Amino acid sequence: MIHRTDAQDENLENANTQMQVEVSRADLPLSCPQPNQKLWNAHPRVYLPIEESGECSCPYCGTHYVLTD
Repeated sequence: MIHRTDAQDENLENANTQMQVEVSRADLPLSCPQPNQKLWNAHPRVYLPIEESGECSCPYCGTHYVLTD
């Protein structure tokens, strides 16, 4: 059995390298870290309630998300 790790995938971004991230409604439900980020060097995935206020911050890493549409 072969196990692929995120560390081997060069198409993924490092997690939590930006302190502010713009997201659209197409990205909902919003989670941190994002699906396009490496998970091996990040915190546990947490879902964030951004729909009402249009912005929120991750309680683990402090990344601030802003809804653009």
